[in-house]
Amino acid sequence: MAPVIQELKRRENIETLLCLTAQHRQMLDQVLELFDLKADIDLNLMKNQQTLPEITASILFHMDQVLKQEKPDWILVQGDTTTVMAAALAAFYNHVKVGHVEAGLRSYNKWAPYPEEINRKIAGVIADLHFAPTTLARENLIKENYPPEICYVTGNPVIDALQQVSAMPFDLSQSPLKDIPFNRKEIITVTAHRRENFGKPLEDICSGILKISREYFERVHIVYPVHLNPIVQQTAHGILGNQENVTLLPPLDYLDMVQLMKRSKIILTDSGGLQEEAPGLGIPVLVLRDVTERPEGLESGNIRLAGTDAQHIFEQVKNLLTNRKDWESMAKAVNPYGDGKAARRIVDLLIENSPAIQDKDKLFE
Repeated sequence: MAPVIQELKRRENIETLLCLTAQHRQMLDQVLELFDLKADIDLNLMKNQQTLPEITASILFHMDQVLKQEKPDWILVQGDTTTVMAAALAAFYNHVKVGHVEAGLRSYNKWAPYPEEINRKIAGVIADLHFAPTTLARENLIKENYPPEICYVTGNPVIDALQQVSAMPFDLSQSPLKDIPFNRKEIITVTAHRRENFGKPLEDICSGILKISREYFERVHIVYPVHLNPIVQQTAHGILGNQENVTLLPPLDYLDMVQLMKRSKIILTDSGGLQEEAPGLGIPVLVLRDVTERPEGLESGNIRLAGTDAQHIFEQVKNLLTNRKDWESMAKAVNPYGDGKAARRIVDLLIENSPAIQDKDKLFE
């Protein structure tokens, strides 16, 4: 969302307030600094070991207070987090219009991704404008009987952010990545943290990674920035912590993560965002899930489903390491998620659909 916020702040006839729930505090602070953004309202609601109902109730209550105080014309939310769902619901209760960025993604499995699939659908039911990243995402909305005139294809601003950050100066010697052997080995980047993978699926994923590291010890180095969730930490360090060619890092800031992706041979991930970002850098992605709400990447050849079975993950990685033609076909596929101009399209459409903004100023006719 950072590029959208930047674009909104550039428009002189729009007053923009950035409200944070801090659902991911550490990552959030890094992104704010990177994009030179400052919160107008920081609710700072997250606590250790909160349940989903507790998070939802807290966000709903506090967002209700914010909306009653500020009385905005619109609230913009992006994606499928619990914050997105609860903030949209609070806006509905307060008769505030909702714009949903990254709308229309569907896995059609309410348990995967969990709880994100249902969060996104609830936000969609409430939204007054849907900013879909792809034509397929817009078609999903229209099939669900959303009016076509409120569903727009804009691209995903995550690609705007990626392009912006990818061009920033970077000093490897001052980075947490400084000891990674980029010049001596091929790098495989791993992220795995999704709630539906907790337990045996995550154990199997780590076992597959361990087998890759042992079979290709002289050739590859695996880098895994490990989510701070205690379940993920315990599993990753328990299985991979003693392997010499596996580096387990704390979560990286966005600049470091982009630089790591750019230097990778293959990316293994259960993240939704990385399924869009990595293809923009020409890096093949193996998705550590059985389903994805981003089938465009499958169709374009950017990504493949590897699931959570250890042997299947190993075979998929082995194929890309030994079959250069196959690796190149994935690396050269065209990214379907945007061209880096999504933020401008979203703000333009918001203005076009906001008579109150148009009446204030004619700058953008």
